[in-house]
Amino acid sequence: MNDLENHPLYKIMHPKNIAFWGASSNPMSMGSIQLSSLLMLGFEGQVYPIHPRDKEIKGLKAYSRIEDVPEKVDLAILVIPTTIVADVLEDCGKAGINRAIIVSAGFSEKEGDDGKDLQAKIILIAQKYGIQFIGPNCIGVVNSHIKLNTTFNPYEASAGFIGMASQSGSFITQMFGHLSKFGLGFSQAFSLGNEAMIDLCDCIEYLALCPETKVIGLYIEGIRRGRFFLEVAKKVSKIKPIVAYYVGGSKAGGRAGKSHTGALAGPDRLYNGVFNQCGIIRAQSIEELFDFCYVLGTQPLPKGNRLGILTHSGGPGAAAADRSERSSLELSELAPTTLEALAPLLPHTASVKNPVDLTFARNLNDYMSTLPRILLKDDNIDLLFLYTLMPQQRVMQGVVESGQGSEQASQFVHAYIKEQAAAAADLLSEFGKPTIGGTFCDRSELFVRELQDHGMTVLPSPERAVTALGALCRYARWRRIFS
Repeated sequence: MNDLENHPLYKIMHPKNIAFWGASSNPMSMGSIQLSSLLMLGFEGQVYPIHPRDKEIKGLKAYSRIEDVPEKVDLAILVIPTTIVADVLEDCGKAGINRAIIVSAGFSEKEGDDGKDLQAKIILIAQKYGIQFIGPNCIGVVNSHIKLNTTFNPYEASAGFIGMASQSGSFITQMFGHLSKFGLGFSQAFSLGNEAMIDLCDCIEYLALCPETKVIGLYIEGIRRGRFFLEVAKKVSKIKPIVAYYVGGSKAGGRAGKSHTGALAGPDRLYNGVFNQCGIIRAQSIEELFDFCYVLGTQPLPKGNRLGILTHSGGPGAAAADRSERSSLELSELAPTTLEALAPLLPHTASVKNPVDLTFARNLNDYMSTLPRILLKDDNIDLLFLYTLMPQQRVMQGVVESGQGSEQASQFVHAYIKEQAAAAADLLSEFGKPTIGGTFCDRSELFVRELQDHGMTVLPSPERAVTALGALCRYARWRRIFS
């Protein structure tokens, strides 16, 4: 077995079969909803519902006791009343189950000693039988590449490359739809809850080994093993980028985190220091967290911070330029040979400085292919931002006005947009320089969808795109210094 398969989290994320406590004939119970999500994604292993009375649940044969299940089980999922968690975990241990997800809440996150005592009890039981568990007070895990989803929301995104560890229970489930807006998805994702046994450090170690994970995202309310976290994150950041969103830095955020998962937060300046030391890129919002993960997971590391901007609209170009300065990027001077090559391709109204602003394109083929290639050949440019606006309806109107019938025009426009998207997406592999798009359109627009499906990174505004490029440069600089 390799290091990945030896990791305590491997069997949780790759179970061959699952025993499920908490689902019942009541379709609206939380356990039943989570079992539905598991089955809906198409988990290919055997699932054994455990229930004292029901004989069949969701079309599956149910068993009254774990001892009656006909084979040894890899993973137990517990969505049951807090008061019986310890007894069921004991039964799991006796049955030889050494991996579990405890969804049930009411442990150390509660005020008073009762919850803390219950959590201490399940830890002792787990240690007695060699059980590794996630939770309690969590929502479960996702491994999109083997169709595993133990959470209560259907997994809507693709099988992706973002590995996620979250101290918020339902956070990862709420991001399924958000990621699908970009054609993205999680590789594997963890809702950790109270971290009674498995914590952020374990997840970072595991995701560093996961071959489907290109970038690691963290939602943090408080770090429990500070020194070890620093050690692990610094080691992993030299291999894969880590992006963190920390919410405990303010008094209000710290109070919310403590009542949520019992996490102990610290001041922003402390976490900024920790993140800077170990190469973690800090996001200031949930949108930034995934914008940064998107760019860091798809783009090569730039050699420097000199940005080129190409636009056919002055406002978005100016916004990108403004954000570049705020993101510690430099708008480079274009080389004389670049200016010479651009000149015959631009209208007289264009700005030939950086940003290169066409105001309108003489030839759309030039805008998505020839012009970016001229800029990327310039040794003064390390990164390129493209304002990627090509409305299907506007292109369609122009083709119809040229005399083509609507059906013929529609076929031509679809083929043309796909061709342009493929040409733009080839820029990254051809030049090896970070190249991303920004637009206010989404995947409902054919051009955006084709660009993203062909592998080009496109974010929903110039500002967000350039801010993410700034994060990429910060990580590249850290790697140059510490790797």
